[in-house]
Amino acid sequence: MSATSATTTAVRAGWTRGLIELRQSFTNGADLLSHLLWPVMMLTVMFFMRDSAFGSGGLLLATLALPSILGMNAAMGMVSMSQALTAEREDGTLLRAKATPNGMPGYLVGKVVAVAGGLLADLAILLIPGMLIVDGLAVTDLGSWLTLLWVLVLGLIATLPIGAILGSVFSSARGQGLIQLPVLGMIAISGIFYPITSMPEWLQWAGQLSPIYWLGLGMRSALLPDAAVTVEIGESWRHLETIGVLGVWAALGLLLAPVVLRRMARGESGSSVAERRERALRRVG
Repeated sequence: MSATSATTTAVRAGWTRGLIELRQSFTNGADLLSHLLWPVMMLTVMFFMRDSAFGSGGLLLATLALPSILGMNAAMGMVSMSQALTAEREDGTLLRAKATPNGMPGYLVGKVVAVAGGLLADLAILLIPGMLIVDGLAVTDLGSWLTLLWVLVLGLIATLPIGAILGSVFSSARGQGLIQLPVLGMIAISGIFYPITSMPEWLQWAGQLSPIYWLGLGMRSALLPDAAVTVEIGESWRHLETIGVLGVWAALGLLLAPVVLRRMARGESGSSVAERRERALRRVG
């Protein structure tokens, strides 16, 4: 089999695998709850915030928050990817993929399809009711939806490889807890729940290093009216800067992820999986 046909076969197998995993996530009770819980919580918060104004410009806090939360949810794909890789590394799924011809490329394609598809579904669950609850969104303009599309695609390319790297670094699901605190810290200073311009300048600079901020900004530029730009840094949506920063994160992730994943796959063996299972059983016991 030629390299091209092998790659095509792996992509097709991965695509099919990803769609099966995605469908199963909406038929399994626990997974379905995880899809619904966060959007429902955020919609509830925004319902009670819907009449709260920010500053004296007449902008509603819920209107500012909804696009930001959409951007944050998209960025959290890196956490979902990391958790999935770590869990399936621990239970031996990755080892089985490694033992199959072209199994690793197919596995990774499937995981990207499943995680990205789940994220898109979660965003729809949040956005569609949100448009009915929150006033002032610019959702009738085709340009707004096109902006949302390119921000979302670029954001996923920037964050999912980072998640794959993190999933390769941690060998057990327990270690994933180390990711949560830094991610929560990034969310806190990324202007998701409150405009970043209300923070000290040094926190503004720190927040702009995170892809979470730029995804939130891009979503706000897509879904908010032009008047809302006054609460942003420089009173600009900074589309070029958004493309530049997310592009840098994407380039770093795409360069590093294959190297880290290959190194991780080479270290997988039956004995390492058995050892991790034994440690997990000791923790449970």
